[in-house]
Amino acid sequence: MSRDQAIGAVLMAGSLAGIAIYGWLLTSPYYLVILQITAFVAVAGVLGILAWIGYTLATTPPPKPIEEIEKEIEEELRKLEEEAKKEQASQQPSGESKGQ
Repeated sequence: MSRDQAIGAVLMAGSLAGIAIYGWLLTSPYYLVILQITAFVAVAGVLGILAWIGYTLATTPPPKPIEEIEKEIEEELRKLEEEAKKEQASQQPSGESKGQ
């Protein structure tokens, strides 16, 4: 059995045990308290995730407009083309006319 399969088996067994314990607790005299705690944890979890999403949206800067990105790409492309032309010009032998 690989490590991932062992972790999966432990998670499955733990989950099934949790379900069994939760079901047993619901048959106890404290079932109302258990249900209240369950409801609170569920609502707090959902609202916590929504708060995290809101915080992330509020603190993340907006993306650049596509037009600005296109301009930057065009400028970089022009620079690369100019550099390639300069390299080609510098690699050409300067004494081509000597052979004539």
